[in-house]
Amino acid sequence: MAYVLGFFTADGNMIKNKRGAHFISFYNTDKKILKNIKEIMGVAHKLSLRPRRSKKHKDSYRLQIGSKEIFNDLLRLGLTPAKSKTLDLPIVPDKYFPDFLRGYFDGDGCISSGIYRRKDRNSTKFLLASHFTSGSKVLLDSLLNKLRKTLATKTGFIYAKNRGFDLTLSINDSKKLFDLMYENLKNNLFLERKFNKFRKAIKLSNNMRA
Repeated sequence: MAYVLGFFTADGNMIKNKRGAHFISFYNTDKKILKNIKEIMGVAHKLSLRPRRSKKHKDSYRLQIGSKEIFNDLLRLGLTPAKSKTLDLPIVPDKYFPDFLRGYFDGDGCISSGIYRRKDRNSTKFLLASHFTSGSKVLLDSLLNKLRKTLATKTGFIYAKNRGFDLTLSINDSKKLFDLMYENLKNNLFLERKFNKFRKAIKLSNNMRA
């Protein structure tokens, strides 16, 4: 369930309507991961299609669950209906942190990689970085501090961008991050496309350095 909490922290929504009903919702373009979350949570709710807004976007899906109990559990963990800019990192036991982190990465994380030509040099360099995005700088500050302790590093930085903030880790810490998130997978709760892209980038990086 730590993965589900991480995924929800990134891409979830909490709603209490005028009638007093409580709902939580998950959103993603990957239908399979929402099916897996649905299975692990033991709910029978159907996924709804949210057609793409334009040709630049993909169709997305929503898993909405009506549950006052789950809603209140999330409140106790520090999540709120208007969480985007004020959310802090939920308290997660260390043994569950890799699963939480993988869930958050699948919701609001990505990697960037490529071969770049060095300035004023006739040579190239392979660069790899991992990124976490949030509207809440408070959350990313807490996440960076947690990662520095967990990965035994002092690197990583946060910068402002359009409509939020970005936490970036460099190549060596990105490799540590990959090992932390994927070393002890016990279920199918991860986005295959992000895993494959991350693994391929690390392999290319290692080959360039060999």
